Amino acid sequence: MDDLTTKNELDNIEQNVSKCFGCKLSKTRKNAVPGSGDYNAEIMFIGEAPGANEDEKGIPFCGAAGKFLDEMLASIGLDRSKVFITNVVKCRPPENRDPEYDEKVACRQYLEDQIKLMKPKIIVCLGRHACVSLLPGQPSISKIHGKALKRPNGIVYLPLYHPAAALHNGGLRQTLIDDFSKLKPLLEKINKEPQKKDKIEFKQETLI
Repeated sequence: MDDLTTKNELDNIEQNVSKCFGCKLSKTRKNAVPGSGDYNAEIMFIGEAPGANEDEKGIPFCGAAGKFLDEMLASIGLDRSKVFITNVVKCRPPENRDPEYDEKVACRQYLEDQIKLMKPKIIVCLGRHACVSLLPGQPSISKIHGKALKRPNGIVYLPLYHPAAALHNGGLRQTLIDDFSKLKPLLEKINKEPQKKDKIEFKQETLI
C-alpha cells in the first residue's frame, strides 16, 4: 500500500470516527477525537480516552496531561508532529469516568485499523486502560511500567503511567520521566536490528 493510499485510508477512519454512533458516548460528546500526528510516525502513543479539553477541541492530549507529554517529548528531542497520538476510546466519557467495556469494544476496530495502517515500530501504552486493552494477560501497570515488550505482530509495546496520573500523584511523576527516557534508546535499538520481511514470526511476547 503506497503512502497516498494509506493516508486516504486513515483519513477515512477519522471521518468514520467523527460520525460514529456505535456507543452511548456519541450522545454526550462535543467532538470525537480520532487522533493526530504523523501518519508515518515510528512511535504511536495510545491513552485512555479524551477529557474535557480534548472533547472541546477534537485534539488528543491538549490539556494539562498533554502539556506534560509535550515536555517529555521535548526532553528526548521529539515533538508531537513527529509521533501519532490517540486513545483507546475516541469520545469523552461523561465526567471523565473510566471507559466501559462496551465503549472500548465499539472503538476497538478503529484503533486496530490505525495500528495496521501506520505500522509503528513502538506503541506507548499510556495508563491502565491502554495496557489492559493492548497487552491482555500482562501484570498490572505498576509491575510492567517501563518494560518493553515485543508482541507477535512484531511491534514493541512500552507501558507507561498516564501523564494525568503523574500530575495527580507526585510520586509517579519522576517514575514516568525515568521510564519515558528509555523511549529514544529503545527506538535506536530497534532501528539497528535487521529488518525481517515477515514481522508475524514472533510466536510469543518477549521482553527486550
